[in-house]
Amino acid sequence: MRTKIAIDWTEDMSFRSEVNGHEIIIDADEKVGGKDRGPRPKPLMLLALAGCTGMDVISILKKMRVDVKDFRVTTDANNTEEQPKHYDEIIVRYEFWGDNLPKDKIEKAVNLSEERYCGVSHVYKQYIKMSSEIIIHQK
Repeated sequence: MRTKIAIDWTEDMSFRSEVNGHEIIIDADEKVGGKDRGPRPKPLMLLALAGCTGMDVISILKKMRVDVKDFRVTTDANNTEEQPKHYDEIIVRYEFWGDNLPKDKIEKAVNLSEERYCGVSHVYKQYIKMSSEIIIHQK
């Protein structure tokens, strides 16, 4: 199965795309010729990672019948100074809120996502130092 994405230049540094029927605009900061009409491309890499692993974890925990009240995935990446500037380290933080959340099941769900299911994580791990932490807030 192949995935094809196209972007169309609109003006200045702005591009428009349609992904899964949703319009996405990417642009650059004004100091480099953009008009700040949308996010920069590189941070979308972090969004893709957080979304991929987050969806996995919630799906797995639902199958395990773990009642999570709230959930947040935060990515914290180091951007290199040299060109081409890229992420050389990413920390993924998983935060859970709920009553009597089972630590073992949460750890298993995160591990399954990171090691088996999240395709974004799989690709990034080959080139970027990655680590994660789990924070459980019992209500």
